[in-house]
Amino acid sequence: MHSSTVRAFHRFAPRPLALLIRQCLGAGLAIAAVGVAAQTSTSGTTLDEVKVREQAEAIGGLQKTYHGGQFARGGDLGILGRTDQMNVPFSTTNYTNELIQNQQALTVADVVMNDASVRSLQARGGYGDDFQVRGLTVSNTDVSLNGLFGLSPSTRIPLEMIERVEVLKGPGALTNGVGPGGSVGGSINLVTKRAADTPLTRLTTSYMGKAQFGAHLDVGRRFGEDNQWGVRANALVRNGEGNVDGGRQRADVAALGLDYAGGRLRWSLDAFATEGETRQFRPQTAFRAGVTQMPAAPDNRTSIYPGANLTDDMRTVMSRLEYDVSDSTTVYGGVGYTHNTNEQHFPTAGLRVDALGNFTVANGYYDAYNKTSSMDAGLRTKFQTGGIGHTVALATNYLDQEIGYFYQLTSTYAPSNIYNPAPLPTINFPRGNPSKSSELKQHSLALADTMSFDNGRYLLTLGVRDQTIEQGSFNVNTGAGTSYYKASAVTPLAGLVIKPTKNISVYTNYTAGLTRGGTAGPGTANAGETFAPQKSKQNEVGIKVDWGQLTTQAAIYQIKRPSALTDPATNRYSFGGEQRNRGLELTAYGEVQRGLRAMASASFNTAKLTRTAGGVNQGNDAAGVPDRTFNLGLDWDTPLQGLSVNGRVINTSGMYADATNRLRVPAWTRLDIGARYATKVAGKPVVLRANLENVSDKNYWVISNYVTVGAPRTLMLSAAVDF
Repeated sequence: MHSSTVRAFHRFAPRPLALLIRQCLGAGLAIAAVGVAAQTSTSGTTLDEVKVREQAEAIGGLQKTYHGGQFARGGDLGILGRTDQMNVPFSTTNYTNELIQNQQALTVADVVMNDASVRSLQARGGYGDDFQVRGLTVSNTDVSLNGLFGLSPSTRIPLEMIERVEVLKGPGALTNGVGPGGSVGGSINLVTKRAADTPLTRLTTSYMGKAQFGAHLDVGRRFGEDNQWGVRANALVRNGEGNVDGGRQRADVAALGLDYAGGRLRWSLDAFATEGETRQFRPQTAFRAGVTQMPAAPDNRTSIYPGANLTDDMRTVMSRLEYDVSDSTTVYGGVGYTHNTNEQHFPTAGLRVDALGNFTVANGYYDAYNKTSSMDAGLRTKFQTGGIGHTVALATNYLDQEIGYFYQLTSTYAPSNIYNPAPLPTINFPRGNPSKSSELKQHSLALADTMSFDNGRYLLTLGVRDQTIEQGSFNVNTGAGTSYYKASAVTPLAGLVIKPTKNISVYTNYTAGLTRGGTAGPGTANAGETFAPQKSKQNEVGIKVDWGQLTTQAAIYQIKRPSALTDPATNRYSFGGEQRNRGLELTAYGEVQRGLRAMASASFNTAKLTRTAGGVNQGNDAAGVPDRTFNLGLDWDTPLQGLSVNGRVINTSGMYADATNRLRVPAWTRLDIGARYATKVAGKPVVLRANLENVSDKNYWVISNYVTVGAPRTLMLSAAVDF
């Protein structure tokens, strides 16, 4: 690697790397042009890629890639370790870097949208990423990095340094602990890249319409006795107008991964920095109470808050160590620290949007920071008692997080309309410094035993985690503490896998998620009463069948999530509210036949408000949860050597925007298409990719607690060259 690149990584800042890659950009585009014209043989290219992939899996301890290369056979399940999905009593989906590259995914949301059970709650070009899994929100802050919670920003995580995206559907308090946001619908874990034995130097240049250009440099080397030491460096520069007119979407990334893979000892260190800026970011809004007719979605290339800007900055370092004490016992530990900041113009509606699109808006600043330390440690051991095999795991984790913000709005509200946005009011006050608003400390101790009967035909997992959550809130103006909370709860896991044959797994589980409790506020009959963390309980039954080159899964589940309410009859605050989600999931992925890869999924969800304050809206559908979602994706190697084409259809049914079930959001369907061409230029592998998202340029609403507009038709081009 060039010495200037190494110095840039040591300085831990993306801007010097940005200068380096900008110098390469012109050369990369020239090579891409040559690649379009060339029609040379690509024999060996696929085999080389498979070889590198298998090396990286072995070094990183990852589960092997499944047929077709888009998915892995399993993933990391925290206390249960890296496990083949056929051996676990859960529904999981594990995406590979090959899928990330071929879909030209930019953020986690682009990847997880491939599963019908997962939907992104924000569109590209917006504030960031948030997700919905099994009808329940999973915040971006609850995405883990190499198994550690709290290290993700509230905005978005670039994928240039990511090898795998692993999704667990359903609560995971026992397997992974509790994220700082207390999400219970599922969990997402990101695995960072490691160097393979085969040297890698890859330059990828990219374009996204209307006028956004980028360059990504990926370098990997191994050295030392038996290639025990590895270095993987990634750098990204991306800038220009993206999918919002007059906007700007800039991302700079510098990431360095070191690892040691010895006979018994494995160690890794990751350090990365990201800087981003989004001008005219795609905003969120909400509708006025009483609106019963959904306004048509506005132009998907227009920001309804002209001038809204966001900058974000992240610095993260993490390390992990594993040591095999014996052939049957492994001890491990990980530690990480992150410092995230973001500054944004924060337009806020006074009067929300009415049926004609009218609203009023103030302008202001909302700047925030997040400092988080996270760690975990544990032991796994295997032994026999009679004819029963045991895999026992003991684990602990700890999280310490400080959050602060500065927030101020203009005193004036300007009239506007989503179809003809007016200029935002002028900010007439100075920008302040963010001050501490909260402190969060979480720690837990967990024990689990997976018992194997009849040579692995029956796998019974029993476990328990004792979780303590401690939080203090502070007045950002005076620094004085305003509230304090500390409570504990125990979450169980009982899971059973039955394998009638080697390729079939029937499973069931009972598990729980945890969400921070609360304290009854002033004016309630039980003011000051503190509630323990609240358990969201899941029951699930499913079946997985590996047909050889195609895997199918089906799951039926029920999740009951408690919610806070104040009883109007007694004025007593409690967690007596409840939302119940019941659903059916169907999934298939793999290689239908040689050269034809498929991923198909469907989700049917019934989300009801089963207990509410005073019975108001009880029995209604929960807001923001679609009844049905469907996905179908195909990727085909054409008879023309090196040329592959792909397509993806994403469908989301209508849903209610409010708990009264008076305002319904229309269904939407999105079509994405793409192609790639692998060739060689001067003996160097070249891959050209083209993707067109939202082919019909459909305008549609995306809804969570707020609503935003889906991204417009977007063209993405890239050229990857291996030197």
